[in-house]
Amino acid sequence: MLTGTAARRRVRVAGVVQGVGYRPFVYKLAVDLGVTGWVLNDPQGVLIEVQGADHALDAFTDGLTALAPPQARVERVAVTRDVVPVPGEDAFTIRASGLGGDRSAIVPADSYVCADCLAELRDPADRRHGYPFINCTNCGPRYSIVRALPYDRAQTTMAAFTMCDPCRAEYEDPLDRRYHAQPNACADCGPRLTATAADGSAVDGPAALDAAAAALARGEVVAIKSVGGFHLAVDARNGAAVARLRSRKRRDAKPFAIMVRDLATAAEVTAPTPGEVELIDSPARPVVLARKRPGALPGTIAPRNPNLGVMLPSAPHHHLLVDRPGLDVLVMTSGNISGFPIEYRNADALARLFAVADLVLHHDRDIEVRVDDSVVRWSSHPELDEPVVSFLRRSRGYAPYPVDTGVPLTPVVAYGAELKTTVALSHGTRVYLSQHIGDLKNDETFESHRRTARHLADLHELAPRVAATDLHPQFRATRFAVGEQPVDEVHRVQHHHAHMASCMAENRVAGPAIGVVFDGAGYGPDETTWGGEFLVGGYADAVRVARLRRLPLLGGDQAVREPIRTGYALALDVFGEPGAAVAAFPALAELDEQRRHVFATMARRGVNAPPASSMGRLFDAVAALLGVCSLAEYEAQGPIELEGLLDRDHTLAAPDPRYRFDRTPVDDLVELDPAPVVRALADDLAAGVGTPELSRRFHSAVVRVVAEECALIAGAPGAPRDVVLSGGVFLNEFLLLNCLVEVRRAGLAAHCQRQVPTNDGGIALGQVLVAHARSTQAGSAQDRSAQDRSATGGTAP
Repeated sequence: MLTGTAARRRVRVAGVVQGVGYRPFVYKLAVDLGVTGWVLNDPQGVLIEVQGADHALDAFTDGLTALAPPQARVERVAVTRDVVPVPGEDAFTIRASGLGGDRSAIVPADSYVCADCLAELRDPADRRHGYPFINCTNCGPRYSIVRALPYDRAQTTMAAFTMCDPCRAEYEDPLDRRYHAQPNACADCGPRLTATAADGSAVDGPAALDAAAAALARGEVVAIKSVGGFHLAVDARNGAAVARLRSRKRRDAKPFAIMVRDLATAAEVTAPTPGEVELIDSPARPVVLARKRPGALPGTIAPRNPNLGVMLPSAPHHHLLVDRPGLDVLVMTSGNISGFPIEYRNADALARLFAVADLVLHHDRDIEVRVDDSVVRWSSHPELDEPVVSFLRRSRGYAPYPVDTGVPLTPVVAYGAELKTTVALSHGTRVYLSQHIGDLKNDETFESHRRTARHLADLHELAPRVAATDLHPQFRATRFAVGEQPVDEVHRVQHHHAHMASCMAENRVAGPAIGVVFDGAGYGPDETTWGGEFLVGGYADAVRVARLRRLPLLGGDQAVREPIRTGYALALDVFGEPGAAVAAFPALAELDEQRRHVFATMARRGVNAPPASSMGRLFDAVAALLGVCSLAEYEAQGPIELEGLLDRDHTLAAPDPRYRFDRTPVDDLVELDPAPVVRALADDLAAGVGTPELSRRFHSAVVRVVAEECALIAGAPGAPRDVVLSGGVFLNEFLLLNCLVEVRRAGLAAHCQRQVPTNDGGIALGQVLVAHARSTQAGSAQDRSAQDRSATGGTAP
């Protein structure tokens, strides 16, 4: 028992400290150091009162960060020292969760199967041997099952399962690895697997897993309910099975991801770098792009692509499947019908997925929040000080972790873009970014978008009175925010300004900055399509100072699906006549004479041919002109395959004065014209230069125009020196790395996106910051107006 002269401190720990074993860790730390007091969860995180000698308390508070559990992310430890000691206190206890107050705790993301649980899963002597829902405080589902904070079992979908006595004993023992592991269960009391065939017949338990494994071994397609939704799986070593999945899903070219048994298997089919291995093996278990080993797997898994998306199992039943002989590599792609979000409810999966699958492996632990796989790329360049980790999709394992901007923010809800959309809400200095939701092309995805916004707001008891959405008046999210949401302010944020602000925010660039924003399309304030923009400004507003020369999109959106249309428009713009265009680029001969005539007329008269200053469409056009991709099955197929020819070699082509963009003042800005680059490509193509080298020369020309234009903009008096690179085109690894290098070589500070996707998945973050800046600016103006009226004896209207 400690004496009454002992010191007492109150400690507030913020960050990812719920659902990760933090309270039992605190308990063990206190017991080891011989201090007394208590710890509890509340909506703000973890609250502790601790009493003992000063040296023990110092060691205790230091250990809260230095010794934290592997899944914890301690953001802040705030200590209050003038707390009155409690006489006679002789133990340290874990108290029941507190429910009141501000909800600023961070919901933990879904996590892998830890080494301890995996060992038990494979141990015939363990009571959880082969149990497909094994977990502990260090691993397992979190965000996908949580309904409310604080993170307690009663507020998750595990509330439907009553623990048996052995599980309850573990759950209540502070020294047990499963102390307050909310999904804790075993075969006697927890969720069960079921395998259902197309005829409605079903088997449960271990037999369900056997049925799924047998179906995969026969080359059949199996829909598997995973952590955040369903996957469609086939044996990746079986080319016929891969072809069957492609045919049924109507997906001829888009790469599939694979799941491998372990890192050794990953190394057999890909050649991952050490950085990629670290990402593959991380608790988030994302899909990581790694260079594929030619011939190791059927080429149809990722045609015309040097990479394979590879991941390790993220759920216990994944391990139980890939542990089976002959099933060490599975194709695992989103379990959905094309154009719709992934299925995550059993009834919907059983009603829809038999259009693709032969068997559905599901279970009775409900998923509260649909969460796709995250897709990540690890990149390096010899002239960069550190690697660049880029999100192509930020979802399972990372959502809903916030971005901390470092500045207090107005409470804002941002609805993102129309494609690859996410939702964001600000609270304090944080912006909580949702998981990937998808393209708002149908009612089901739009309802998922609305439900996600409500869920995030409810978790943190937020009711923002400020909303942010895209400038485009026809976007569904824009109409929803403007017409249906009970908010006081709606800020419509131009698409590329939001990209720019997103990159500024995560890099804590206060502004102003130069924004280089390259993507496929975004609605401009002039009601034209933007996408190859140089902006200067800050969060409240930005001005376009340069743009790519506009090209007509022949047929509007149809040009995105048929890049050969944009290639033909570009060649016509440069060479003037259809015959000259086809002579320069023989790939255009794919268009028959009648289509060439019709398209030329459309371009000349501007009929159904809206102009676009889009770098994404320029990449489309060049891919078509070089014969790489004339028809696109999936978004950015041409640019992806054009970059794929570089085989992840980031060496710039030698400087060539022919490969340059003309720079011309037009309407108070600078227009960058790719015509000289197109002529050089035609000349080199005729001279027999190979397509991979032509791709490198084109990519290098784009890198150089970025660096040169940024240097010219920054050279103006008072111009900013920070450059932010954003937009979906910067998912191009060659372009991103070399632009960072060349812009910095020009003496400027170059920044890219690492915490959120550079594509439209990061738009919502930027929208929050723009809305905050404008709302704050408007509030300040109103305050100044009121002060002026008061000073002059005026009255408010």
